[in-house]
Amino acid sequence: MCGIVGYIGDKKAYPILIKGLSRLEYRGYDSAGIALLENGTNLNVYKRQGKVIDLTEFVDGHSTEGTVGIGHTRWATHGLPNDVNAHPHCSGDGSIALVHNGIIENYDILKKELIKRGHEFKSETDTEVLVHLIEDIKEKSGVSLVEAVRIALNEVHGAYAIVVVSTEDPDKIIAAKKSSPLVIGMGEDEYYLASDATPIVEYTKNVVYLEDEQIAIIDRKNGLRIISISNKEISPYVQELEMQLEELEKGGYEHFMLKEIYEQPRAIHDSFRGRLDAKSGRVSLGGIKDYEEQIAKADRIIIIACGTSWHAALVAEYYFEDLARIPVEVEYASEFRYRNPIINKNDVVIAISQSGETADTLAALKMAKEQGATLLGIVNVVGSTISRVTDAGSYTHAGPEIGVASTKAFTTQLVVLALMALAIGKRKGTIADKKFQLLLDELESLPEKIEELLKSDDYIRGVAEIYKDAQNALYLGRGTSYPIALEGALKLKEISYIHAEGYPAAEMKHGPIALIDENMPVFVVAAHGEHYEKVVSNIQEVKARKGKIIGIVSKGDTAVKDIADHIIEIPKSDEFIVPILATIPLQLISYHIAVMRGCNVDQPRNLAKSVTVE
Repeated sequence: MCGIVGYIGDKKAYPILIKGLSRLEYRGYDSAGIALLENGTNLNVYKRQGKVIDLTEFVDGHSTEGTVGIGHTRWATHGLPNDVNAHPHCSGDGSIALVHNGIIENYDILKKELIKRGHEFKSETDTEVLVHLIEDIKEKSGVSLVEAVRIALNEVHGAYAIVVVSTEDPDKIIAAKKSSPLVIGMGEDEYYLASDATPIVEYTKNVVYLEDEQIAIIDRKNGLRIISISNKEISPYVQELEMQLEELEKGGYEHFMLKEIYEQPRAIHDSFRGRLDAKSGRVSLGGIKDYEEQIAKADRIIIIACGTSWHAALVAEYYFEDLARIPVEVEYASEFRYRNPIINKNDVVIAISQSGETADTLAALKMAKEQGATLLGIVNVVGSTISRVTDAGSYTHAGPEIGVASTKAFTTQLVVLALMALAIGKRKGTIADKKFQLLLDELESLPEKIEELLKSDDYIRGVAEIYKDAQNALYLGRGTSYPIALEGALKLKEISYIHAEGYPAAEMKHGPIALIDENMPVFVVAAHGEHYEKVVSNIQEVKARKGKIIGIVSKGDTAVKDIADHIIEIPKSDEFIVPILATIPLQLISYHIAVMRGCNVDQPRNLAKSVTVE
């Protein structure tokens, strides 16, 4: 969940590292640090609790010379966020510096043994144990730094992406990964390393994604060499980045989250571009084309995901069961592997992840693969681990999402899942031609309808102003709108820190209605559809207890308007795409409330964008 950068070349490393850390700060912002090799003999390490700006203020006035360096922005796992626990961590003699993303699970056993051997530790982190282990092996065995790293990685258990520099090998950077992402950018006689491509795209389009249990040795003179931790030579596979630099800037918006909310019309269009043609009645997802028959004949679809992606999976359950008539189970990836689940060879397992690096989802996929299931991935980041370990899948093409709270990644996931369900339903003949054409038209109209909806932003901001001081909130919905209630509640609590819960509207009577009073805002997705009348009845129940109703309704609605305190209209649409449309105002509500409460919208406390530890 931390962010790693590294550089070796002819340029000054410091500005490249700082800019890279700023681009990666969404991965962790408890503390930040850098290590610079000055003149190949001095290892200058600077680190500070707080954000990257705090680090730059601390470094000001100190030497920033050197053309080799590593950097790190931290999301704390082992040890409190403070200066001492910040990365990089150094060996006892100060000759080796290391940055790390992941968790070393057997660090305590290793630490006790190293203490017996005379090592002294300054921090509470598992990472410091790893750098001392490398130092110990190097000294005791008399091996090279590369060999010491390789031997050490065979002794540790857990997840890691590491980058190592040393005064004894000043023209070399060593990197390795297992279950945490690491990418290498290849320039002209220079190399860049990072946890993802965002710090690299400014300098080169050519990258190598390290695979699990691979070690990269980058030498200033001899270039890139890759070996496995079992010491086998591996030929680097160079890929070209699709990302554009301008996608990583705010573009005049106050926050990345607001920018990404407003990017949804374009992102959704990109998610179905080349896959959907309503005029000709065509849906085709090239990434799963060779597996359509297996999906159509599957006994069951299991969808695994975490957080917002799990909410997308819940909507997909409705899509696949209704349109393709395939039984669906939706699982939290973090719980799936611990339940000893029953997985059969005729099951299809779909993993949903914005980053494509979610550790729990990857672990669940590994289990499913061992049981012989067909694995599909729906991810946003090209070249991510999930996209490589699954049999097939589809990219959402949302573009980089920097705000920690997912917005456009979520709605594009819904679009891709809808397209997949439609394609399989068409292949099976479980969807009538008329309905199929209607839903294609509805999906194709989404960008235009969201553009229309975004024009209500000023009104939505006014609603947010009224409820910005609430202590609690409830979100209600039925059918495919129930997962949207969950998603709306998650958005509010993760960026504004207001306690919020989502429920199926009918479940209010089974307990939560006891919470309703005149101070409780209740957001209800009540667009026209199969459940409309029942949702109106649920709204009446809340009003009878003096709750404040904010209704998300279809344009022209009168029934809810007459009883709600506020309504937010979405364009009239088939209920198939209501989940996507209803999400937009709930995103904006959360955003504006968080801003009004003075919260850090893009970097909410205790959270990181990509959860790469279990």
